[in-house]
Amino acid sequence: MQQWLTRSAAEQGRAIGRGDLDPVELAQAYLEAIAAHEFGDRIYARTTSDRALAEAQAAAFRAKNGVRRGVLDGVPVSWKDLFDSAGVATEAGSQLLAGRVPETDAKVLADATLQGMVCLGKTHMTELAFSGMGLNPCTASPPNSNDPECASGGSSSGAATSVAFGLAAAGIGSDTGGSVRIPACWNDLVGLKTTSGLLSLQGVVPLCPSFDTVGPLTRTVEDAGLILAALLGEKAADLKGASLVGRHFALLKTVAMDGVRSGPAQGFDRARRALEAAGAKITEIDAPEITEAFALVPFLYGPEAYATQGELIETAPEKMFPPVLARFRGGKGIEGIETIRAWTKLNDIRARWNARIAGFDAVIHPTAPNLPPRIDRMLEDEAYFTSENLLALRNTRICNLSGGAALTLPTGETSAGITLLGGPLSEGRLLRLGAALEPLLGA
Repeated sequence: MQQWLTRSAAEQGRAIGRGDLDPVELAQAYLEAIAAHEFGDRIYARTTSDRALAEAQAAAFRAKNGVRRGVLDGVPVSWKDLFDSAGVATEAGSQLLAGRVPETDAKVLADATLQGMVCLGKTHMTELAFSGMGLNPCTASPPNSNDPECASGGSSSGAATSVAFGLAAAGIGSDTGGSVRIPACWNDLVGLKTTSGLLSLQGVVPLCPSFDTVGPLTRTVEDAGLILAALLGEKAADLKGASLVGRHFALLKTVAMDGVRSGPAQGFDRARRALEAAGAKITEIDAPEITEAFALVPFLYGPEAYATQGELIETAPEKMFPPVLARFRGGKGIEGIETIRAWTKLNDIRARWNARIAGFDAVIHPTAPNLPPRIDRMLEDEAYFTSENLLALRNTRICNLSGGAALTLPTGETSAGITLLGGPLSEGRLLRLGAALEPLLGA
């Protein structure tokens, strides 16, 4: 059974459908692996053993009687600890929410359950989802799967590492400024940032609702597509025959290529060469509107985050990791009129950006310009934590600001990813492009 724990979700699901894999035995194997793993407690905030086994038993019954609900029926996944789970604590990585037990599931969790996906438990995350490092000394900091001394990326840190360490077939996370894509990149996984509003945020502990999105972290592009389809209750994107021949990509020079460090640069160059060798055309573009959008960030993220969670935070600010507390409080003094003006400008920028990229199949750039920093150094040096966090989130934030969708893939270079970025509701096209590129990277 152990060999199944690192197989793709699609492989597991198809094996269940053939009768080669028992969902109950699979769920039990994952739960036992979590309990025995040296980092299990740093990855999972809590497991939902009773729920997982009950859902697996139901999936086994459906498989036996030929009434499976889809490819992922019976496949175990993890959930970031900001998705409400009925009767089980949901604390969003914060001591401020310790003991918070919702009465109902988040809508996306309920929808996944209806599709037969098995909930293994809730994974650790950055406090209230406001950091790209995955460093959380107030609860737990999941270790990077390539080097446990380094950051795993956040805020969906446990979601990524649960998959990378073979403790879940897939993880469900959230992305406000890069929180799916950074941990996916740094743990050599696939991460899908969905279009804002595509998946429900009902029952999801908010950070910045204007930017918050739900997305999967997976081993393969196919898995990402299947999970997205399951959460939407729709048919998965058809990835058969996906090709890069004749596809036209824009390589974004503005902001995204500034100061990219050696490892990420090598990985991106490798992926770029693979695209060109497969018959794709790449055109370098400048986009001054991206620079304009970044100038608006102080008036967008911080004020909304503080407006959303500030009242809770000020009840006991001493319970928070100081750098994360400072990020929230950075939005405290921004006046509402400045935020409204910023949104007016951002909507104009989005229109100009979408016009610029309309003739391309996707925009490409390195997912993160830096590699995972060491945990001990970030704990000792707050300025270093802040600078590395802002750098890590710089490239991923381009998609959040532009309002589109993005897919990150591992490049074969450790902890280095390539992002395929599109406009709103471009998930299907990005998944097809990713499916064509994935085997060429050998990651």
